[in-house]
Amino acid sequence: MISALFSRLIILFFGTLYPAYASYKAVRTKNVKEYVKWMMYWIVFAFFTCIETFTDIFLSWFPFYYEVKVVIVLWLLSPATKGSSTLYRKFVHPMLTRREQEIDEYLNQAKERGYSAVLQLGSKGVNYATNVIMQTAIKRRCIK
Repeated sequence: MISALFSRLIILFFGTLYPAYASYKAVRTKNVKEYVKWMMYWIVFAFFTCIETFTDIFLSWFPFYYEVKVVIVLWLLSPATKGSSTLYRKFVHPMLTRREQEIDEYLNQAKERGYSAVLQLGSKGVNYATNVIMQTAIKRRCIK
């Protein structure tokens, strides 16, 4: 049985580092076919990573769980199976296309809320800093 640490290392190398370098090569050589292939991989791998976060919590006790994760990553990468391309075309693309407008609206709302939260936090920080400076100045005057 593969340990959690060993499977994490395999997935890190084969699932992240190798595809990152292959993506770099595709961008560098301007090979559009390879570029599209790796973009589909990264989209599917992002979903895999999100799902893996929850399955690690609930299913890690399952026999051969870590081996299955390694096999899935290798399947996604394999040029023979074209796993990531298959999953992207059959499931991910149709799902994202159906929900694209809804996702865009949610992201825009989050962005707007994020801007206002940062502005509000920034103004609170400035007010706090101003109060600290004023109190320090008043204390120094009182001491003299």
